[in-house]
Amino acid sequence: MKITGLQIILLLIGLSFASAKESSAQEVLDRTITLRTDNLELRDVLKQIEKQAEVKFVYSTKIEPGRLLSIDLKKAKLSHVLDNILKPVSVGYEVIENRILLKKLSEEQSILITLPKEKPSNQVTLLQVSGTIKDENNLTLPGVSVILKGSLTGTTSDADGKYQLAVPDEKATLIFSFVGYVSQEVVVGNKSTIDITLNTDVQTLEDVVVVGYGTVKKSDLTGSVSSVKAEQIAAYPAGGITQALQGRAAGVQISSNNGDPGASFKIRVRGSSSINASSDPIFVVDGFVGGQWPPPEDIESIEILKDASATAIYGSRGANGVVMITTKKGKAGKTQVNFNTSYSSQNEINRLDLLNAEQFTDYIQEINPDYVSPGGSTDWQDQMFRTGGIQNHQLSFSGGNQNLKYYLSGSIFDQKGIIIGSDFDRYSLTNNLSFKINEKIQLGMNMFAQRSTRNGITTQEGSAGAAGLGVVSSAFKFMPNQDIFNPDGTYTTALLGDPIDNPYALVREPQNETVADRLQVNFSADFDLLKNLKFRTTLGASTNNLRYATFTPTTLNAGRNVGGNATVNGNKSTNVINENYLTFNKTFAENHNVNILGGYSYQKTNGEAWGGRSQGFISDALSFWNLGAGSVYQAPNSGTSSTQLSSYFGRVNYGFADKYLFTFTGRYDGSSNFSKNNKWAFFPSGAFAWNIMNEEFMQNFNAFTSWKIRTSYGLTGNQAISPYQTLARFSPELSILNGSQVNAVRPTTVANDNLTWETTAQFDIGTDISFANNRFTVTADYYSKITRDLLFAVPLPEYSGFQTQLKNIGKVGNKGVELGLDSKVLTGEFKWDVNLNISANRNKVLELPEDTDIQYASGPGHMVGIGNTQILRVGAPVGSFFGWIYDGVYQAGDEFLPGGGFEQIAGGEKFRDINGIKDANGVLTGEPDGVLNSDDRDIIGDPNPDFIWGITSNFNWKNFDLSIFFQGSQGNDLLSFSLLEIESMGGSYNSTTRALERWTPTNTDTDIPIRSASRAQRVSTRWVYDGSYARLKNLAIGYNLPAGVANKLHLNKLRIYASAQNILTFTKYPGYDPEVNYNSGGSGSSSNRNLGLDYGSYPNAKSYTIGLNIGL
Repeated sequence: MKITGLQIILLLIGLSFASAKESSAQEVLDRTITLRTDNLELRDVLKQIEKQAEVKFVYSTKIEPGRLLSIDLKKAKLSHVLDNILKPVSVGYEVIENRILLKKLSEEQSILITLPKEKPSNQVTLLQVSGTIKDENNLTLPGVSVILKGSLTGTTSDADGKYQLAVPDEKATLIFSFVGYVSQEVVVGNKSTIDITLNTDVQTLEDVVVVGYGTVKKSDLTGSVSSVKAEQIAAYPAGGITQALQGRAAGVQISSNNGDPGASFKIRVRGSSSINASSDPIFVVDGFVGGQWPPPEDIESIEILKDASATAIYGSRGANGVVMITTKKGKAGKTQVNFNTSYSSQNEINRLDLLNAEQFTDYIQEINPDYVSPGGSTDWQDQMFRTGGIQNHQLSFSGGNQNLKYYLSGSIFDQKGIIIGSDFDRYSLTNNLSFKINEKIQLGMNMFAQRSTRNGITTQEGSAGAAGLGVVSSAFKFMPNQDIFNPDGTYTTALLGDPIDNPYALVREPQNETVADRLQVNFSADFDLLKNLKFRTTLGASTNNLRYATFTPTTLNAGRNVGGNATVNGNKSTNVINENYLTFNKTFAENHNVNILGGYSYQKTNGEAWGGRSQGFISDALSFWNLGAGSVYQAPNSGTSSTQLSSYFGRVNYGFADKYLFTFTGRYDGSSNFSKNNKWAFFPSGAFAWNIMNEEFMQNFNAFTSWKIRTSYGLTGNQAISPYQTLARFSPELSILNGSQVNAVRPTTVANDNLTWETTAQFDIGTDISFANNRFTVTADYYSKITRDLLFAVPLPEYSGFQTQLKNIGKVGNKGVELGLDSKVLTGEFKWDVNLNISANRNKVLELPEDTDIQYASGPGHMVGIGNTQILRVGAPVGSFFGWIYDGVYQAGDEFLPGGGFEQIAGGEKFRDINGIKDANGVLTGEPDGVLNSDDRDIIGDPNPDFIWGITSNFNWKNFDLSIFFQGSQGNDLLSFSLLEIESMGGSYNSTTRALERWTPTNTDTDIPIRSASRAQRVSTRWVYDGSYARLKNLAIGYNLPAGVANKLHLNKLRIYASAQNILTFTKYPGYDPEVNYNSGGSGSSSNRNLGLDYGSYPNAKSYTIGLNIGL
């Protein structure tokens, strides 16, 4: 027989695996420990051995762990210690990796405790039962206890998960139990082979929490951390991680900017800490700071670090919280193949009840009697909406051996939006590898690649670059008595007011495409330098290439007058990070555990941007693909930027006897975003936790399973501003000199050498309590954080020649409470789990320059007449709404308040006079002066919620499961520019049917004013609504094919499910959706000053989903 080189290599690999397994067990038994005990129970002795030898004992409950032992062994091998304490009680052991299986010894060497000997005349024929025990991932489980119910007979499964046991008859019941898994009872019946699948008991496992640069047991955690697991993240088809997190974690507020496919979400951890700089948390993906986000299906867990003890390790980027994302990794064992697929059908949640053609004609004729209807009848919302859908498919492979583990996943996400012309598709590839070179060195690689394409439609007329192109606002305003097409086949435009295009055209004609290519690779190497000392180095790089292109054809007003308008813009960002750190972990004198971390990090981000615009095309056919075909060009633009962050970081954890836990953390950051005067800053924190249940005086207190109190205080920073803000900058400009056009530059910003970091000081005190053997777990926190040196663009006097200068001003405070509850209400054949989280935050501006109010405008660009709409004021929340108090309408005989531009007629708008009289220094006193003017404006609403919450109930019965997830927000206000525009009873736009309740001489009992062609638009309490809502976020029912049937089909698992998202929403808000965030004048998801605003926002959708999960 010919032996190939490949066969020789495979043979050597196989022999090395066998050798590694044997040597691994011997290595465990050769570990040395020191034990000194005096009348200590066996279970407690085993716990001490577990800590020192880094092993886990597994044993049947029939072994007597309460036996008292007195031991005095110094630096003894583990094998010697086990022989000394186990042989006297007839208990043997077997080592499997770092687990030690304890067995009660007998003549058969397989019976835990033998049957009582009986007389031969009473002996009966026993039935032999055998089988294999696996976990939910179809991996075999060694060391599982198999007990005959009602007797002392039992055995354990071997290294291959197999067992064999003799039982008296068919009525016998076997109990299968294993640490960390839910026990099962099975009646033998007429079966000689019984295969069992044990499910993980998440309540009894010691959770491991991912923190900065490491992991920690939950019982040893001193900081405030919320965890979200894989099954919660992938509970329904979500466009991204932030959407999947909504309502899942206490203290984390997530709101959709709009329902547009691929749109971003705003995420805030413990409130908004900044006014102008970003308040987004930093995302850390498998250790890559600021890494790209993988699809939800590839995520194993997410931890949100909230207090200073947890976030200070990230220093200048930790003030807004840290989101730690851990992706799925391969596990030793045969290859696991999983295929997940789902399809969702989507529709709008709500529609506005608008005037129909006949009602609108009457509405216009009230102020324009000569108006003649065009004679059409069109429901413009019908022309805008469609039935959307989501297709989501994922295929993954994972497996490996003790030396090589892999996880490979590919996914496709394709969404057609509920508004025609909007869609989003995403193709992703995730590949995680780990390779164990030897017992001292391990290498790893995490790779992620993605391409996404988003075709969007403009929903908000008047926002930047979108004049006349807002389809939602057009559907609200456009005349319902007009047809879609003119007689010549062209699209109709509004015959009254602004000549806006009709919604049918706006969803079909413009082109708005964004293509993004992302690639991220992160390499790691781990070295066990000494027994207690480890070194880890990582090198990661990511790139993000984005191309954004638009085309407005000549079939629309905005393109007709310029011969078509095309723009193409692109940007590229690269992010390189290298981190190196040492970790020392050792237990001294049994009770003193010390963990020390120290390291250095360097990160550099480069950005490039370019773009161009062209107009005057001969044809619309080329779209944006040939800017050179236009006749009018905008000067092309391009630019580059670079930022660098250099850091030293460290952390010391000290624990005494698992009772008293201390954590000290510090990071020293140097950022290129600041000048040499303030380039470096230090961010320290300290924390203490007390495991009360480990105190001797609590040992007989059985009400609690565990109880920990923790507190922390520390400083974190925020440097999330654009580069070069400290420098005086210049912009190019064409100028005329001696009659000729010349290139020139002009100064655009003022230098600020003293610009420095925003710094957040945070105090936290919390507790973690579990009851009834971990069936009920409660986590509660109170926090207070104050952010100083706020980064804000301060307006400058006009004579300076500059508009603003970025400065450090003022303080903002956030205080709040968080509560989380996990409970296993029912644990029998019918299981019921409940998870609840609720949190309340109070945001307040604490300091501004000279305590002077800062007013600003946030309305749509074309609504310039409404003036300033929001305010920053000491003592008030960030982003407070600012305007007049609406007092209904004047009635005949009322005394009219004078004021320029204010109505003084019956049926006219009535506002409250609240201010106007000034003191000797010219300061308003808060006393009315009998005149309406701008002094009568005040804070009229708060977009920040009183509290946010989420509750999930999971039910399991046999092979069926049901999940119900509600999420909501309470006490937040919304300011609707949409309703202000169409319900003001002025102008020629369409209106809602509220117009039918307007004031007339025969209908005076109303708060809706009379029709008026000249009414001024004003922000007032009339347009501020209660934005509270409760939403059935997800309802899912599933069926898992029985394991026996699945095995016959050569499957590990097969689950089919149906679910519904957003099918119930309880709210008083009369608009499309209470989850709104119109951001005109803001900075997208980073803006804190423009919350709770609604203008033509793309509404969220309700979905109905069917799906299939298959495991091979």
